[in-house]
Amino acid sequence: MTFPFRTLFNRQHRRAEVDALTDRDLSDLGLSRDQLRHFAQMPADVPERVVAMGAVFGLSEGALRRHHGTWSELLDVCSTCPDRGACALVLAKAQLANPRDAAFCPNRHNFSGFWSAA
Repeated sequence: MTFPFRTLFNRQHRRAEVDALTDRDLSDLGLSRDQLRHFAQMPADVPERVVAMGAVFGLSEGALRRHHGTWSELLDVCSTCPDRGACALVLAKAQLANPRDAAFCPNRHNFSGFWSAA
């Protein structure tokens, strides 16, 4: 029963860490304070889900993370996805999943765009 309290405490701790950063720190990260607050509040499994769904589209983690702006957009879109259940089902298929299975994914066009950008 301590899970909700631990989650709340962790979120407050991350928020305090973001608030403690200087403008120089934020500049070095290439993010605004609001962007970093948003990323600090997103569910912890979002990066893992983005990497796993990217693999369904044939993309490596390195390719996904190579461009900071694109990676941030992928995380942002994934964090607000209304289809987490469908996502979990596709990701459970692991190597048997294919892009057609992920027609619901709001990042599908971003993942597909990696091929045309390469």
